[in-house]
Amino acid sequence: MRIKTLRLCLTSILAIVLFVAVVPQLPATSQSSRSRSASPEARSQVVKMAKGTWDSGWFQAEIYKQLMAELGYQVTEPITQTTEQFYTSAAKGKTDFWVNGWFPLQNFFLQDKAIKEKVEAVGFEVRRGALEGYAIDLETASKLGIKNIADLKDPKIAEVFDRNGNGKADLIGCERGWACAEIIEYQIKAYGLQDTVEQIQGNYFAWMHDYFKNNSYQPILAYIWKPTWVFEKLALGEKTVWLQVPFPALPEQDKVLEKETKIRGLSGCPDDPCQMPFPPNDIRVVANREFLQAHPDIRRLFELVEIPLKDITAQNLKMFAREDSPDDIKRHATEWIRNNRKVVDEWLKAAKIVAALNKEPNLKSEIDKAKIAATETPLPQTLKVVTKIFEPFVYYKNGQYTGFSIDLWKEIAARLEVNYQVVGVNTLAKLLDDVERGAVNIGISGISITSSRSKVLDFSHPYFQSGLQIMVSADTGVKIWETLKSIMLSRGFYYAIGFLIISLLVAAHIIWLTERHNNPDFPKDYLRGIWESFWWAAVTLTTVGYGDKTPKKTLGRLFGLFWMFIGYFIFTYFTATIAAFTLESLRDSISGIEDLQKVRVAIVDKSIAQEYLNEIRINSFAYQTTEELYRALENKEVDAVVYDAPALQHYAAFEGKGKVKLVGSVFNEHSYGIAMPLDSPLRKKINFAILGAIEDGTYEDLRHKWFGD
Repeated sequence: MRIKTLRLCLTSILAIVLFVAVVPQLPATSQSSRSRSASPEARSQVVKMAKGTWDSGWFQAEIYKQLMAELGYQVTEPITQTTEQFYTSAAKGKTDFWVNGWFPLQNFFLQDKAIKEKVEAVGFEVRRGALEGYAIDLETASKLGIKNIADLKDPKIAEVFDRNGNGKADLIGCERGWACAEIIEYQIKAYGLQDTVEQIQGNYFAWMHDYFKNNSYQPILAYIWKPTWVFEKLALGEKTVWLQVPFPALPEQDKVLEKETKIRGLSGCPDDPCQMPFPPNDIRVVANREFLQAHPDIRRLFELVEIPLKDITAQNLKMFAREDSPDDIKRHATEWIRNNRKVVDEWLKAAKIVAALNKEPNLKSEIDKAKIAATETPLPQTLKVVTKIFEPFVYYKNGQYTGFSIDLWKEIAARLEVNYQVVGVNTLAKLLDDVERGAVNIGISGISITSSRSKVLDFSHPYFQSGLQIMVSADTGVKIWETLKSIMLSRGFYYAIGFLIISLLVAAHIIWLTERHNNPDFPKDYLRGIWESFWWAAVTLTTVGYGDKTPKKTLGRLFGLFWMFIGYFIFTYFTATIAAFTLESLRDSISGIEDLQKVRVAIVDKSIAQEYLNEIRINSFAYQTTEELYRALENKEVDAVVYDAPALQHYAAFEGKGKVKLVGSVFNEHSYGIAMPLDSPLRKKINFAILGAIEDGTYEDLRHKWFGD
């Protein structure tokens, strides 16, 4: 009995020990089992991302990575690849996407049949804002009269840019593996520069860091692109200038793009239009086709994301200022997303809607027809739509409104199956006020989406990317009489003359006091003596030195020697002051935004231009309509107009042709949207309709109709 009891106790103890040892493992085993069963789905959510070898594009890559994480995807740390490596890898499905596609620069890869069938570009991260070309320092360009790369055929000019001692100009070019490297080599041959110019490859950014560290003594000849910190540090137009090419020269597969290489209003170029070696580029996402087909929500996200060029440039400058660690770049992306949270949420919402549609096909017809859920507020029978003329977005012809924005609204209304009545107003301020107070349901024209407006209005998804530009009178230029008049009336001119006269009078008194007793060349009589002394000081200062008057006393001669030397610096200061002011007066007074501080600037009241100029503290004159704005410029009431680039470009090409011209490049990029009162029940439905128009190609047809290719 005791033995049985003992055995029972031992068995119980053993069971307890085993229970304690095994049971804690059961949840882990169960969890592991669940993980294994879920692993196929988990693996389907893993996205393989790549990034370019140029770190100026890593900020954008990190933004996309974080956005996709918010969509619920696990994104691998981006693999750094050359352009060729990426396209080969993406075509084989080893890489899903990257956000560093430059087009037309990378068209060559998409024209390869093996790649074209497997890979496609999607969305427009930056639309036609990425510039690339050749630049040289302004000092060397001015000194040698260099405006065109063909000037480097002259061995003496080419030798100025020779760093390695072989007699050829060193063109700091693209890294091996960048698509631009082969095009540069092609252009060197096309322009007959093989004997005088060579492309230096490798350590591009190291070269540039070295230049900015030591640029006080070395000229520069380099391939540059925007966006990058190099572009901003070179300060085109101030420290460096674009180097034009004699004619377009692109490889055979890109010949069709040669007509796009002549760019108007390019700041930092000696001529307008500027003959550039490369056309402007779009920066786009490039992805594997099967990957996009399997993930329609990711495609939708790629189609919507746009990152302003100025934001990319600002981040690049932070990297140059040594905020350049991987953690810094991730932080920059996180901060950008936080600062743009509202529009980011719209992108993510749209992507999630597409994912829901893919899972529930029946939901698509409901959204396409914009049926109103029972819990939502029903729409009015007839919507009130307010607009204002803003060509080419809104025209008024033959009693009807038309234009890109109006055609887009017609398409949206048809998809929503709603009636509407369009009313016009004269000013943007009136339009925004009508929408804000609920007098109308919709406002559409060319309405920029800003943070301040978003506080009092709701906006649709952005449907057009725009920016600001500067317009001046076409006859702004060199006018001899006006130039002379401005010089003669300038305060600086009289300061320089006054300084010279006072210097001469001081010198005259000193030499007269030392020589008047023993030198007949300097009479004792004050008036005659000072006049003769003044004459001596002037001829000595200007190095004319007639020799008719010379000091004889030791003290006088010492002062004469001193005056010869010090006079050189006084006269140099005088001539430099006059020359600088003359050059300033001879050149166009306005070539970019940096010149607006000194001129009269006109804007439209309550426009995005007014907000921007207020931020950078530039005073402006406000007008209620664009017609008043243009009239003020043509009547010389103002010197420059700052307004939305598409409107100014259209006016300069048609109604204002020959009377006005655009200067500088587009800046302060922003997006247009449809305005609604806060918490409008229309917002979601209009967004669905816009997405539908984009997906089925209707939007692109309208864009092509009004803006061409």
